[in-house]
Amino acid sequence: MTLVIGLVLIDVDGTLYGPDGVPDCAWAAAELARAAGIHLAVCTGRPGRGFALEYARRLDPTGLHIFESGAVVVGRSGLERVFPLPAEAYQSLLELSRLAGLPFEVYTAEGGFYRESEHPYLLAHERMLGFPAEVRDLERVPGQIIRVQYVVELGGAWEVLRQRVLKVAGVELHEATSPGIPGVGFNSVTAQGVSKLSAAVWLAERYGLTLEQTAMVGDGENDLELIRTAGLGIAMGNAPASVKAAARYVVPRVEECGLAEALRRVIADNRADAPSPTIR
Repeated sequence: MTLVIGLVLIDVDGTLYGPDGVPDCAWAAAELARAAGIHLAVCTGRPGRGFALEYARRLDPTGLHIFESGAVVVGRSGLERVFPLPAEAYQSLLELSRLAGLPFEVYTAEGGFYRESEHPYLLAHERMLGFPAEVRDLERVPGQIIRVQYVVELGGAWEVLRQRVLKVAGVELHEATSPGIPGVGFNSVTAQGVSKLSAAVWLAERYGLTLEQTAMVGDGENDLELIRTAGLGIAMGNAPASVKAAARYVVPRVEECGLAEALRRVIADNRADAPSPTIR
């Protein structure tokens, strides 16, 4: 009999990474989970480089990991799956950012990270990611553009622009926050059909598993779909009420070793559901 949960997907901001970084207890619990035969995978809106890639490699050095809100899956040898953003949609999104004067970032499958503004939120985000963006004319970005992101204060001007973004054809909006920059929204746009969920289904199949054999640990609205549909959904204590309500378990906040508690619960549940030894 295989493990009930063979794969645990782990969000980064607010789940693995908290106000004081990644707590040591998370790494210790990850070692226990791997020793129990469980695959671990980062499942984040962050790009697959810098601190996020370091976290992924430490969680599961030989595993597959989901970045860019599902637009990219990275394995040990590099890119495993890529979904570019349609060119016409990109042009519309860029024009909207310029019209509204809101901070805007561009990401490519090849690891490119670009901006044309010196807005303080963009500079703060670079520090949080652990690598700088290249400043250039965003009409001339090299490589496959897979995601753009509006880094803006919650509410206000973003709420107006949000309605226009939702009307752009062929795209998907993913909204998130991070304890690294409180009060700021990280509003990513990818190609339509790209999501953490679609990437999770693909990744689980690569391990010979189903979504029923997968757990999702997260704290944000962009984790909600997976928390609802995975075989086991776990919400962090710092998650909003809507996310907690959808989860089977609610664990402590990230800085209170919530992820470690989540992994211990998965290990315990697997052991409880394991077949009893045959008596001869």
